[in-house]
Amino acid sequence: MNHFLRLTLIALCSSAALLGTATSAVAQSAPARTTFDGQIRNNSLALSPDERTAVVSYSERAEVIVYDLQKNAVRGVLRGYVTPRNIVFAPDGDSFYVSDSSLGTVTRVNTTTLATTTKLGAGAGAFGTVLSKDGGTLYINNQASSTVTRLDTASGMARAVITGFAQPRQGVRLSPDGDKLYVTNFLGDKVTIVDTKTDKIGGEISGFNKIRAISVTADGKTMFAANSGSNDIAVVDIAARRITKTVPVGRDPYGAALTPDGRFVYAGNLADNSVSVIDVPTLKVVATIEGFKQPRQAIVFTRDGQFAYVLNEDLSVARVDRGAQRVVATLSAPAEVLAKF
Repeated sequence: MNHFLRLTLIALCSSAALLGTATSAVAQSAPARTTFDGQIRNNSLALSPDERTAVVSYSERAEVIVYDLQKNAVRGVLRGYVTPRNIVFAPDGDSFYVSDSSLGTVTRVNTTTLATTTKLGAGAGAFGTVLSKDGGTLYINNQASSTVTRLDTASGMARAVITGFAQPRQGVRLSPDGDKLYVTNFLGDKVTIVDTKTDKIGGEISGFNKIRAISVTADGKTMFAANSGSNDIAVVDIAARRITKTVPVGRDPYGAALTPDGRFVYAGNLADNSVSVIDVPTLKVVATIEGFKQPRQAIVFTRDGQFAYVLNEDLSVARVDRGAQRVVATLSAPAEVLAKF
């Protein structure tokens, strides 16, 4: 282990140990909103494994909203965040994690009580996150330090700090077998490939244009990446590590979400207030869904693939009937949150 990595790891471990005993302070207190990296905007939407709960955030708002999807109502508003970046559920659905780049933390929230059970130090700039399939490992992008931290969720301790990135933001995905970690670098427009067994960088894929969200097919062979700079979705041959095709979509695409069956990619077009639907076998846009408010990366699907949920800028959630390819319902954020937009 080199000197820099050792020092960084010690610092993060110490921070995690000190913060690991925190309880529900994030949900209860509301500090003044002074952002660390507020000029960077993104949103996040996570669906619980039982599909009863959706948790959403937008980096311009300090509140994290929890929706009850069975009652089509707001369950709660979590306060005390500053620049919430990414939300991910634990595999058992009992908790979810929220990263905040201004606070430099990742909080773990109990899904039933909505109380924060753990607050982990991740450093200012903590951004995109992804969990291993067993929920035991959390990878955290840090766009400020250009690192990725591998965190043990049981102990709350950092086990490795991987260097060699260039402003990694929200885009981070694991390969289906968990052996590779794909990290987007906004600076340099490339995807870095990390061997998760060694925590070493094993290659990169370049040629993107303001890369945003990424997704990987179930066979691990193909990646889709949103290019907001060229208004298209890049199709990547992962083994060859090269872009093989680009599919034109709407203006300023942020999303590149694969449906559960892998047959379609949904791209949220920020500037067009629309979502483009790409047929994967033909790599052509087969539908454009209207009726959104600045959709970005936050697009998720029910397991049966019948519905998609798309997050709007005002933290409302649009429900899309995928058969009809249209918005059939919208869950609105609470009035006190909407008043801030």
